[in-house]
Amino acid sequence: MLKADLHTHSAEDPVDLIPYDARALIDRATASGYSALAVTLHDRQLDTTPLASYARERDIVLIPGIERTIRGKHVLLLNFPAQAAESVMNFDDLRALKARHRGLVIAPHAFFPHPTALGKVVDEYPELFDAIELNAFYTRYVDFNRPAIRWAAAHGKPVVANADVHRLKQLGTTFSWIDAEPTPAAVCEAVRENRLTVETAPLTAMQAARHLADLASADLTHAMNRLSRGTVAGSRELGDSRSACRRTLRPTDSRSA
Repeated sequence: MLKADLHTHSAEDPVDLIPYDARALIDRATASGYSALAVTLHDRQLDTTPLASYARERDIVLIPGIERTIRGKHVLLLNFPAQAAESVMNFDDLRALKARHRGLVIAPHAFFPHPTALGKVVDEYPELFDAIELNAFYTRYVDFNRPAIRWAAAHGKPVVANADVHRLKQLGTTFSWIDAEPTPAAVCEAVRENRLTVETAPLTAMQAARHLADLASADLTHAMNRLSRGTVAGSRELGDSRSACRRTLRPTDSRSA
């Protein structure tokens, strides 16, 4: 059985501000007893080739993956060719991708109160999803995973437990045990066939509050950094425009004199 998390992020993510890179994620996963890991950056698939030997030396199988935004909703695409996965723009594209390649499609945090959660979209396209996620972010009293578990039972789909890791301390509270050989294809096939068990523990209210505060602070910092870079770039462009203007006007001024 492979201890696995199929929904993680690292500093290579183009959207979120993550304080560790993929190697640090692999190191922490190894220390926590994991055997399989998917690094699922937002809208960009991490090239796992340079990391494969590093992970293999630590008994970790890396599954290529991406958290793709489709019609404004997040979908996990695992073990698809990078260019094909990154090109999916709508659910017709997703259907075509599945027809061409034997990857795995997971509905992450599907019923959480967030604009990127799939919600009722999973009912529109149930055949496109191979599994639905039990997400680590819940407490004993507030748990948005319950509709996902009911949906899985109603549609005969597996439930896969992931931590949606944005901080290394998230590893270990919620994960899956997958009955598979340590290869990306075998892991995906095992999930599809529901050859897995989930292990999960709710967060305390304090843990949940701290995690939310941490992510909110990081989002604010990231937004301010982008705004700062945009302001600097705008100032440079304005300076370049003024310089060009002065260069254009000088010959005219000299002729007038």
